[in-house]
Amino acid sequence: MLNLTLKNIPKEVHALLKDSAEKNRRSLNSEILARLERDISAPKVDRARLARDLKAFTDRLPRVDHRIGDRYKRKGLK
Repeated sequence: MLNLTLKNIPKEVHALLKDSAEKNRRSLNSEILARLERDISAPKVDRARLARDLKAFTDRLPRVDHRIGDRYKRKGLK
């Protein structure tokens, strides 16, 4: 096993990790390892592709004339 030393950890981050470790019934070291492994194994997100897909989806939605809703709001109808 290799060793890794972390320095300059903010007190707030240390406290959050410690609380999380207690809730998960793990040592602080095990909590940090579990989080690192989860982060490294997480699938990478292609944000550009997601943005294109979202744009394509919203382009297919029907156009809404917001003036109609505004007219009802002015009349006090919902």
